Amino acid sequence: MVEKLIERSIHEAENPIEITLREAFCVLEPKLRPPFPLTIPTQEGYSNLNKAILYGILCEPHLAKVHVKHLHGIITDGQLIWVTHEMVDVSAVGYDGLLVALLRQIVGGDFGEENLWLCFEMVNLFSSKWVCLLEEVPLVLSGALYVFLRLLADHCRVMNIPKIESLRQMEIAFCVRLLREKFSLCLRIGRDLVRLLQDLVHVPEFRSIWKDLLYNPSAFKVDGFVDISQIYGTRTSRWYFLLRITPEMESQLRFLLTCVKFGSQKRYQVWFARKFLAVPERTSVVIDIVRFICCAHHPSNEIINSDIIPRWAVIGWLLKYNMKHYVEANLKLALFYDWIFFDEKVDNIMNIEPAVLLMVHSIPRYIDITHSLLEFLFILLDNYDVERKEIVSRGISTALHTLIRKGVVQSLDVITSCDMLSPIFKERLGKLLSDWQFQHRKEFQTTNIPRDGIQSFSSSLESQTSA
Repeated sequence: MVEKLIERSIHEAENPIEITLREAFCVLEPKLRPPFPLTIPTQEGYSNLNKAILYGILCEPHLAKVHVKHLHGIITDGQLIWVTHEMVDVSAVGYDGLLVALLRQIVGGDFGEENLWLCFEMVNLFSSKWVCLLEEVPLVLSGALYVFLRLLADHCRVMNIPKIESLRQMEIAFCVRLLREKFSLCLRIGRDLVRLLQDLVHVPEFRSIWKDLLYNPSAFKVDGFVDISQIYGTRTSRWYFLLRITPEMESQLRFLLTCVKFGSQKRYQVWFARKFLAVPERTSVVIDIVRFICCAHHPSNEIINSDIIPRWAVIGWLLKYNMKHYVEANLKLALFYDWIFFDEKVDNIMNIEPAVLLMVHSIPRYIDITHSLLEFLFILLDNYDVERKEIVSRGISTALHTLIRKGVVQSLDVITSCDMLSPIFKERLGKLLSDWQFQHRKEFQTTNIPRDGIQSFSSSLESQTSA
């Protein structure tokens, strides 16, 4: 039996849009299962196929991935966007999943006409349907903020292209409005909200937001929010990281990390690079890939103990990829970000595992990687939020000791005893390890900063997303 999209009482007439979509689905249902026909439909047939697939996405969530791939393969115009607007207007069942699916089709670093068009249509949709979305699917609205903040990091580096100029202003307006008017909702993102905002501090509209975060948190009018360190302590759900890689990219990465044997990965990596990283501007997506690998793909013990290529090796390959300096720096930040604020009660050790294994296993053959990562780690220790340096020091120290105590690495002797590494780095690492016991006992100086100030927001997030 075909499901209904819109709940209605007995005396209410059926919605004409639902009738149109359902009729198309009933007629074309056999064609919505793979293998899909290769024939090119007529204009009327194409229109009906779009409607049928959309109905399938909304009414068959267990087949949503199949339907979205089918839709992505046939779509040639903006009909789906129009229908999505209509679905939001009538609060159709499952339209939040459709919004997420469309957001995931936006490719980071892609300045092609089709991708920019989709960016424009989606930010326009979220802006024009603000009230409805805020009331019915606030979590999706926070996801849109995550997406557009991340896209702005790319769009703000491209100047004097009219179509990007207008898009950038729309994205900025949407993000600033959400940050200024509904900051409690933005806090659901967790610590990666800070990471994204840091990358936009050179943009005037975000510079003022950044200053308020650091020096005037009361400007956001959120009860209990009094310091940026409260955001540091909230781990970001894996759901947000999935928003910044396309379903196709996710499938290929999961295949690589679950099916390809270590030593046989080169041809798969070459294919992946040609498919997703061939254009220089698109290499910025490696930042999102690293966050996905660290925080959203946690292999089973069976995979970990097998000969499948480990996560650290894939990240090492990405780190050797030719990219701009700011992309490389952001990749390293993505790799170490959970180290900075690591708290065993909140964080997952799998999020910090790849970085330490990459440093250890790169000795001696890829000593430059170990040296580069250690150098970056100490840069973070010295310079990341100097006014809250104790938080950073505590996080990194706790991360290192947790990794050793839980057996991810037996010790860091392979690093501290390596003659090929800088004596300064080895000395600092040794001191960091030896000082941990003292730091662990020392009471955290936060008597005037409530650590649970935004606990309700993180709890709400955990209840609505599988982290």
